Amino acid sequence: MTTRLIIVPGWRDSGPGHWQSLWAEQLQGAERVTQDDWVAPTRAAWVGNLEKLILSRPEPVVIAAHSLGCIAVSHLGHEASERIAGALLVAPADPERRSVLHDFAPVPYAPLPYRSIVVASSNDPFCPVRLAGAYARAWGSEFVRMQNAGHINIDSGHGDWPLGLALLQSLTDTPGQRPALRDSIATSTSP
Repeated sequence: MTTRLIIVPGWRDSGPGHWQSLWAEQLQGAERVTQDDWVAPTRAAWVGNLEKLILSRPEPVVIAAHSLGCIAVSHLGHEASERIAGALLVAPADPERRSVLHDFAPVPYAPLPYRSIVVASSNDPFCPVRLAGAYARAWGSEFVRMQNAGHINIDSGHGDWPLGLALLQSLTDTPGQRPALRDSIATSTSP
């Protein structure tokens, strides 16, 4: 069985040099969801665009989401969720703390039907680590807590992010997963 990597940026997109942008350029077959409005997001539009992309792929997908993208993933409907083989959910947002993101609240507190890893930082200015941990417990996700890593974005020094690639690769290291994705991830970090 093959899988497709779908990159799901957060509020205001992920600019040049962000690990998501680098992965989109470096990893063969990676696709990045696009949103009509990155500045004033609505849950219906963001989730709808992500669901359309997932359902348009003939193969199962692996998700690499950041910030509000993680919350959009948690809102996916059953049909799209069933097509996900795994998800790396990095620095989830807290939509209840920012009024521009309020349409994504409340965040679903139900187990995700696929393997997932939540990565959060002890000093993320957009989501307290204890809330990210609560998301991970509710979603049934593995939890990786990084010390003083900010929002795990370009501003906090996370352009090329080898730990993230290793975590992504761990999601594809199960029987039946696509070796080409593993090979692509392994070769993307080589000099």
